[in-house]
Parts: sequence; structure tokens; C-alpha cells
Amino acid sequence: MASTAFPTRDDFAAMLNESLGGEDQGFEGRVVKGTVTAIENDMAVIDVGLKSEGRVALREFAAPGQKA
Repeated sequence: MASTAFPTRDDFAAMLNESLGGEDQGFEGRVVKGTVTAIENDMAVIDVGLKSEGRVALREFAAPGQKA
């Protein structure tokens, strides 16, 4: 980390990589545990411990050939 009062872009990138598991372990495509906090229309709002919640279509939770 920089010793200046204002973090640099590189400092922010390093903190983000640390928060998401490092550069070698990208977050996209990984299965993570979360808590469904709300159902809005046809979307589930899920908290996985990051800065904001994610939204997943309810159809993603249905078995093939079944309604959500």
C-alpha cells in the first residue's frame, strides 16, 4: 500500500484483487454461497458478502422443463 493520504489506482486494484481472491482466482464463473435477501418480480436478490447484492433470474433455480 502507498504511504500517501490518497490511495492510487494501483492500490485500489490490489485491494480489489485481495477481496475477490487474487488475480489467479477470478470471481466470474465460480460458485459462491450467499443468502437470498428478497424476491423482486422474477429475480432473486442475493447477498454474497460483496459491496452490493447480485440478482439472479428465478428460472436459474428451476429443474429443466419446469417452471421457476
